[in-house]
Amino acid sequence: MQNIPIIDKGFIEIHNNFSDLIFEIHKAFASSDIEVPLRHHHDFLNPKEGVDSTLLIMPAWNPGKELGVKLITISPNNGKYDLPSIQGIYIYFDAHKGMPKAIIEAKELTVKRTAATSALASSYLSKKDTSSMLMIGTGALSTNLILAHAKVRPIKNVFVWGRNFEKARAVCEKLKHEKFDISPVKNIKDKISEVDIISCATLSKTPLVIGKYLKNGQHIDLVGAYKKDMRETDDKTIKKAKIFLDTYEGGIKESGDIVIPLKNGILQENDIKADLFELCQQKKKGRTNDKEITVFKSVGHALEDLAAANYFYKIYKKTMIK
Repeated sequence: MQNIPIIDKGFIEIHNNFSDLIFEIHKAFASSDIEVPLRHHHDFLNPKEGVDSTLLIMPAWNPGKELGVKLITISPNNGKYDLPSIQGIYIYFDAHKGMPKAIIEAKELTVKRTAATSALASSYLSKKDTSSMLMIGTGALSTNLILAHAKVRPIKNVFVWGRNFEKARAVCEKLKHEKFDISPVKNIKDKISEVDIISCATLSKTPLVIGKYLKNGQHIDLVGAYKKDMRETDDKTIKKAKIFLDTYEGGIKESGDIVIPLKNGILQENDIKADLFELCQQKKKGRTNDKEITVFKSVGHALEDLAAANYFYKIYKKTMIK
């Protein structure tokens, strides 16, 4: 076997263009060629931490073209070791002859494709004149979500909240040279009723987006809370909003933001308006007026990984030719 190239975090960070990546993920959702089995989601004991860790196995393939599988572990307590909670690799194959073409650093791939997917959803669900955003969470996704959303809407003002105010300040410092103004806030309530987009990327088990503070016309982007007992929104938010998912198969089974309201009768499956396949294939509509509140719940999908892997691999091949 020939040496398999490794596409690392640095390469992805340098060569990412959110506008192009959003376009590639849109093409993938609009296509009917890519096959995606339901991902394997395994929680396993982590005795030293007293909280479960998670293994995710996410395959996808475009028959005769490309195939990939992502192996991810999520260890919620890694922050105290100054390590990311998400670790993993993506193996990218030739789907014709079965040869591995590249090993890609999965955390950065995941961060980029997740942010791009949220921005893709926003292009259907947020108001076109959206100009302000509240980012709840200060992890690796936060800066990427802000940058991606700013590619599809004319964002002028961004506010960042985190449980650790200094981390919120650090996010703002990192993005201080962007075209929008950005500042940290100490309380979510200070800005939640004022902004056009609220993006939430946390591991919270208790709601952070509280429905009584929401105003007409807002778009809520929910990226965290990947387990059934995690939740970033309360029941009132679900009642007030039109609900959209990245995919039905993952959205109604994996995250507490959808699973808990379904279980309690707050939400019915037929209340969910559309997923990204239906939006991108123009089978259903997203936002229909400037007054409705929209919620997009993302749990991640292997189609997004394959589209992103293909995007970065093509860039890698071009750089090698040069």
